[in-house]
Amino acid sequence: MTDEIATTTRIAIPSELPGGLQARRSGHFGRCECFTLVDVVDGKVGEVEVFENAPHTEGGCMAPVLVLAEHNVDAIVVDGIGGRPLMGFNQVGIAVHAGLGPDVQTAVAAYIQGALPVVGLEGACQH
Repeated sequence: MTDEIATTTRIAIPSELPGGLQARRSGHFGRCECFTLVDVVDGKVGEVEVFENAPHTEGGCMAPVLVLAEHNVDAIVVDGIGGRPLMGFNQVGIAVHAGLGPDVQTAVAAYIQGALPVVGLEGACQH
């Protein structure tokens, strides 16, 4: 008999307060009110955690990159992202996916189904 090891992926969804699966997704990850972290375990929703985002300052889009890396995030789902934070996520090993749906739960379901494409530098916002 072999013990199977569960495959877990932690994804971050920029959200509006109070966060959680029912929360509305935020359009700008650097200015979102909070992040909803969802553990996807063998293709199913596992533990859900919420933490508030730090206030956004000019050039401050790198702060969430580092915080999410500290929270062991594997992927983030965004509506848009600038080149600098996209490169930062790539450097720390966090995959960036284009999001869809109005709320966290819809985005997570789409992620599980493999329906969210990875964002490359050509897809980065030019602001």
